[in-house]
Amino acid sequence: MRTPAKLKKAAVARHNDTAPAVEKGGDNVEAARDDGARGGVQSIARAFAILEEVARNREGIGLADLSKRVGLHNSTTFHLVKTMVSLGYIRQIKDTKRYRIGRPLFALAASALDEMEMVSMATPVLEHLSHETGESAHFATRVGDAVAVLARTPGPGAFQLTERVGVVRPAYCTALGKVILAALSPEQLEHYLDRVALEPLTPATITDRNRLRREIEEIRHAGIGFDDGEFNSEVRCAAIPVYDFSGQVTGAIGISGPVWRLSIQGLQSRTKTLAAAAKTLSEAFGASDVLKAPK
Repeated sequence: MRTPAKLKKAAVARHNDTAPAVEKGGDNVEAARDDGARGGVQSIARAFAILEEVARNREGIGLADLSKRVGLHNSTTFHLVKTMVSLGYIRQIKDTKRYRIGRPLFALAASALDEMEMVSMATPVLEHLSHETGESAHFATRVGDAVAVLARTPGPGAFQLTERVGVVRPAYCTALGKVILAALSPEQLEHYLDRVALEPLTPATITDRNRLRREIEEIRHAGIGFDDGEFNSEVRCAAIPVYDFSGQVTGAIGISGPVWRLSIQGLQSRTKTLAAAAKTLSEAFGASDVLKAPK
C-alpha cells in the first residue's frame, strides 16, 4: 500500500511532468519563476506529509523516524521541521526531543469546532464518567452571564436526575457556573457582579457578593467547585474546568446527584475520577500541559 507521503511525492512528480515547459529561447526569468513554483509545490507537499506523520504520533516522533516515514533525507526534514517549529505548527518536547503538533493547528481547527462537535467529543467522556461515579454527568459552557448544559448522561443507578440538554442556568449558584466564573479575571468578575442580581433560589444560595468572591477565589486555588443545594435544594454538584487549545477555560464538566444520596464528602471522593474526565475532554479540545489537579 502506498503511504500518504509516497502519494504526495507522486502527485508532485505528476505536477512536474505535466507543468507547461518554457519554450527554448524564452525568458530566463520566467523559467526561473516556473522552477521556483514547482519547488514551492514540492516543499508544501513535503511539509504536509511531515505534519500528518507528526499528528499520527500522539507521543511524539524523533527526527530519524520522521525522515524515514516521509521518505526524506534527515537534513531536508530538519530544515522543514525547523521552519514549522518557528511558526508554532510543530513543537519539540524538551526532554525527549520528539516532535508534536503545535497549538496553532488547533486554533485553525477550533474555528470549525461548533457546539455539535463539542457535544460529540463530550458525550463518550460523560458516559464513562457516569459509569464510574454512578451519577449524572454534565458538560456546560458560558452563555452570556449564565451557563448552558450542552451534553449530559445519566448514571447507571436508580433515582437519576432528569435535566434536558440545552437548559440555561445561573452561573453564581451552580458548580458548573462557578467554575467558569473562576476563570474570569478579577476585573471581569467585578463586571459580572455589577450586572447580575444574586437572587436567592434556595435557602443555600449565596447572595452576598463578598462571600461569592471568596468562594470563587477558593475554586481558583482548589481547581474544583461545588453546589450544595444552591440552585436546587435537592441536588448537590461538583465541577472542574475544561480547557481548549489556547489554555483557556472553554467550559466545565461535572456530576450531580440527590442530596439524600450524595454528600459533599461523597462528591470529594469522586474528585480524581472527575479530574480524569476533565483532562480527557480538555485534551480532546487540544489542551496541553494546562490542567491543574484539584487540591
